[in-house]
Amino acid sequence: MRSWSPYALLVVAAIALDQWIKHLVETGLPFQEKLDLVPFLALFRTYNNGIAFSMFSSFGDTGLVVIAVLVVAFVLYLATRTPSGHVIARTGFALIIGGALGNLIDRAVYGHVIDYILFHTPVWSFAVFNLADAFISVGAALVVYDELIGWRREPKSSNAESSNAKPSKD
Repeated sequence: MRSWSPYALLVVAAIALDQWIKHLVETGLPFQEKLDLVPFLALFRTYNNGIAFSMFSSFGDTGLVVIAVLVVAFVLYLATRTPSGHVIARTGFALIIGGALGNLIDRAVYGHVIDYILFHTPVWSFAVFNLADAFISVGAALVVYDELIGWRREPKSSNAESSNAKPSKD
């Protein structure tokens, strides 16, 4: 259990930071009024009734909660089967779970997710998102990265040894 303690703390920290910032946004930022921070980044409070990029908004609150719970359960399943030496992947899984639970809390409390980060140019803007979404994206990137460097971790001789090994009769 100790090997999971830092990751559990990361999940809790991600949820706490996400919820704290969303509280500040909800109580201090006008609804759908852009507040430019720098030329390409603004705060813009809006609500997302779906999942990423408002997908599945027609599923209703119950359907979206079920999807979120299933995703968290699946990621937790993958995380528990990840060897302890894969620190990057485990960190990624913790960020994904923390972000998903942060957005799940919004949906359970408000019936929607609070989004507030807007990247834009004068002629283009990216979808508005929140810190929980960023945790999910960064977490997924870490898991993929860990898988890619995992190919380099495995000694090349293991393939030759496994091809010479006799199959077990189990």
